[in-house]
Amino acid sequence: MRFLLDSGLWTSGPPADAAPLTAVLEVSGAVLSWTIDRPDTVVHLAFTDPTRADWLWRLVGERGHTEIVPALGAAFGEGRAEVEGVILDAVALEPLRRLALGHWLRRWWPASRRDGIVELDSTILDGELALLAAAAEGFFADDTFDSDVAELLRPHMSMLNGLAGLGDPRVAELAAACAELAEDLGVGAGSPIPAPTGRADYALVAGADGARGGAEAIATGVASVSWGAVPPGVFDAAEQTITWRVEADGEAATAVVRTELSGPGSPTGIPVRFSSGGVGGTGSLDPAGTATLALLDADSAPVTETVAWNRDWRQTAVTIGADIGEDRAVRDRVRAFARTRLRQPDADAFLAEILAAESDY
Repeated sequence: MRFLLDSGLWTSGPPADAAPLTAVLEVSGAVLSWTIDRPDTVVHLAFTDPTRADWLWRLVGERGHTEIVPALGAAFGEGRAEVEGVILDAVALEPLRRLALGHWLRRWWPASRRDGIVELDSTILDGELALLAAAAEGFFADDTFDSDVAELLRPHMSMLNGLAGLGDPRVAELAAACAELAEDLGVGAGSPIPAPTGRADYALVAGADGARGGAEAIATGVASVSWGAVPPGVFDAAEQTITWRVEADGEAATAVVRTELSGPGSPTGIPVRFSSGGVGGTGSLDPAGTATLALLDADSAPVTETVAWNRDWRQTAVTIGADIGEDRAVRDRVRAFARTRLRQPDADAFLAEILAAESDY
C-alpha cells in the first residue's frame, strides 16, 4: 500500500469526489470514505492518528498492522511511504462501508416532493445505524463523530415503540433489537408514540406559489440551494426552490426571498444573502422559510424605488446558508443515485429505503 502525506495527515491518496458524493466514517485514529455511486472504488483512508488505529489489523492482518504504523512514523519527513504486500480485506470493510453509507443517507439524501424522491424515515434509519455502529464497536475505541450509539437511539425510542405496533414484522424486529440495545446502554425507552399509518408529506412552504405581499414586483427570479451550505432535513432538494422578488412599498426597495421546505428541520435563523451588482442585502429566514431584506447600494445607502425600477436585475444571486461553491452536476449525480436505490433496492439497502420505495407506489 502507498501512503501520501497531505496537510499533515497520512492518506491513501487524494479524495476522489466532492462531499455530497462521498460516504464518510470516522473511526478511532482515521477517517474512511467511499464514492457513493462507484461501489467498486477502493476505500480512501486518512489517518488522523495511526497509533490510535487499533483496529487496523482487522483490515490488513496483524503483519500489515505492525508494518504500516512504524513505516508511517519513519517516513514523515519524506511525505510518502510504501508498504509492500499489504492489501485491504474487502469483506471486513463492507460493514464499515454500509455504516458510512447510512450516515450519508442522514446527511445528503435528496428528499424532494418536486422531484418525486421520497423522504426516509429518520426513526427507522437511525435505529438501523445504531445497530450497525454497535456491531462495529471494535473500530470505535475512542469517541468519534460516528460512534455515539446512544445519541442515535435516544430521540427515537418512543416512536420506535409505536412503530412496532403497525404490523410490519421488519419494523417490529428492528424496534425489538433497538429496545434491547437501548436497555444495554441505559437509554430510556419512553412511552410509545402512536405512529402514523402512512407516510405524511411535509408541506412545501411558499415557493413560486406562496403568498405575496401587496407591493408590485419590480423584478423576480429563482435560485437553487447548495446542499452543503445548509443543515439536512430543511429544504426541498430540487433545483430552483428559491424564489426572489424586488419590490417597493414606499420609498425604499426590499428583496423578498422564499424557499421551499421539506423535512422536519427548521429554517429559522439560516442566513440569506442577496446581491446584484453593487446592490445587496442580508438577513435570515423565518420559520416559514421567508426573509425580507432591506437593499443597500455600494455606499450602504437604501436603494430607492426609482433606482430599483431603473436598474438591471438579471445578474442577481441569492445564497442560503454558508457561502460555498457547489456544482449542480454533483447534485444531479446524487439524485440519480437516490432514484436508482428507490427503483431497484440493492442488497445493501436500508429498511428505511425499502419502506420509502414501497410508499412511493
